[in-house]
Amino acid sequence: MREIVLDTETTGLDPLRGDRLVEIGCVEIFNRMPTGQTFHRHINPERDVPAEAFAVHGLSTQFLASKPLFAEVVDEFLDFIADAPLVIHNASFDISFINAELDRIKRPAILRERLVDTLLLARRKHPGVSNRLDDLCSRYAIDNSRRTKHGALLDAELLAEVYIDLIGARQSQLILAAESREIRIGGSGEMPRRQRLVPLAPRITEEDRDAHRAFIATLGDKPVWNEFLTA
Repeated sequence: MREIVLDTETTGLDPLRGDRLVEIGCVEIFNRMPTGQTFHRHINPERDVPAEAFAVHGLSTQFLASKPLFAEVVDEFLDFIADAPLVIHNASFDISFINAELDRIKRPAILRERLVDTLLLARRKHPGVSNRLDDLCSRYAIDNSRRTKHGALLDAELLAEVYIDLIGARQSQLILAAESREIRIGGSGEMPRRQRLVPLAPRITEEDRDAHRAFIATLGDKPVWNEFLTA
């Protein structure tokens, strides 16, 4: 199953008060494993970036002034996410900004039925504790040392790792991998052994075989070794 892990950065907290998107980062996962395919764009918000927002993500008004408008990247963005479920931490925040940008250019909104909110998943699994992305990275031993500031693509990459652990997919993959390495002898699920293209030379000489037969002859009428002797 294809899913898209998504994160955004913005100029503030409320799109209804004029705050805008400044960055989108997406990571593709397939069957709960990152594929390496990503989408990442900085976006010109057509307004100043407040100091409070700059302190969070480090994207200045000057830096963003030369970046494309949302309308110029929207087709590429929608093509990348296609109809896949969207995995987002605190999904209502990010999707409100994306849908505000889509509404501004008269495009259909993304339906909330597509959203997988990892914050809600984390609160169910770890009630009564903080479930920020940094907290979850620490809880699942995911290296977030590069996260000195918020960044949409980096945060999406970290969230993809968190999501895999949060839903128990990584443990399931380890179990399946271990089972796939087992050789089930004598059962219907027996896995074929790999064969050498050129067999190894035998290390037992005929003298060794003769000595072994002579030893077996001293063990009585029906030694068990006779069951393993070949003609």
